[in-house]
Amino acid sequence: MNHSSLKSLSQKPSFIIANYVLLTFYGYFSIGLTLAVLPIFIHQQLGFNTVIAGAVISIQYIMTFLMRAYAGHIVDNRGPKPAVIASMICFLLTGILLITSFTLADKPLLSLSILIISRLVTGCGEGMVGASPVNWAMLRTGEKHTATAISYNGIANYSSMAIGAPLGVWMAGYFGNWSLGALTIATAIIGLLTAVRKPALKGDQDTPRKPFLKVLRTVSPYGSGLALAGMGFGTLSTFITLYYAFNRWNQAAICITAFSLFFVLGRLLFAKSINRFGGLRVAIVSMAVESMGLLILWLATNPHIAVLGASFTGLGFSLIFPALGVEAVSRASASNKGSALGAYGLFIDISLGVTGPLIGLVAKGLGMNYIFPFSMAMVLIGLVTCVILKENTGREIDTAMDLTTDNP
Repeated sequence: MNHSSLKSLSQKPSFIIANYVLLTFYGYFSIGLTLAVLPIFIHQQLGFNTVIAGAVISIQYIMTFLMRAYAGHIVDNRGPKPAVIASMICFLLTGILLITSFTLADKPLLSLSILIISRLVTGCGEGMVGASPVNWAMLRTGEKHTATAISYNGIANYSSMAIGAPLGVWMAGYFGNWSLGALTIATAIIGLLTAVRKPALKGDQDTPRKPFLKVLRTVSPYGSGLALAGMGFGTLSTFITLYYAFNRWNQAAICITAFSLFFVLGRLLFAKSINRFGGLRVAIVSMAVESMGLLILWLATNPHIAVLGASFTGLGFSLIFPALGVEAVSRASASNKGSALGAYGLFIDISLGVTGPLIGLVAKGLGMNYIFPFSMAMVLIGLVTCVILKENTGREIDTAMDLTTDNP
């Protein structure tokens, strides 16, 4: 490929977006690296029960929840660059804390305490990086590429976990748990250097901004559907290793990889369907597919069927975030896009934060066999929520058309 062809490729919106959401890949790779290792480490090595294991994993999302609003404020006022740089520094600290926690495994309470701190710092990093690269990409390419930017951002997110989860299990087994902290540090340094070299961009500084709570109220109907759908992913990502251990199966990380690969496949094959059919319609179909995947996981009699269920779950969940996100962001002004994405992202944080302890209680009270039917029920409630939103939106359009007809 000659120089002019490379230059032409680098100016395409899809290439520009991919270049920015690579920062999302670095951030979520750091998160995914320990995803299949920490539940086993907490439960089997440190000796704490499934409720504690789920709560420690999920505590990350509490900090992510708290940081979303702050990150949105930074993005709207100072641009995405400072938020991304802050996130990479957080992941750097996470790596150091992970090494410390793993080293102190012979002192369970101290190790767990440091691990909790690392989860909080990780949540801070996730909150700052969650919507910042996609906003950065949107500032470069324009609002008309919102659906593409959100879709690519999700591809970077879940492909990083598809690679990170099995790699983390392999590294922990071959080199030891400490190696996960070392790779987290290296990844954070690469992400930090990448972010520093990119140009600083800001959004519309002239249009008055709404308070974050008003923006949150605007996006909340769509965020609620996202939160309910997110419980399927949260259950799988947090408890699949314990579910496999309960059934005496091996290689649980393959389920996370299958979920992530089909998630990415769904984004690549069907991303244009959002603009073609509308976000709510796509979300409804997606939740139906996700529910089917959770049903298969529930009824699985061997690990091969479980991988099939994880694949359907990933395929179904793949378009829910961008489908409902396009609907949510379209209702925010140009000066509030960063806050709108941040507020919308809060709902997946709430979902994942609640899922850990809630599903842990389900597992402890009813048994591990009930975790997937419970999360499937939550996703189906999300489907009903989206159906109601679609009907209400249709009535609003009909009312607006009637007013236009009556008042020419």
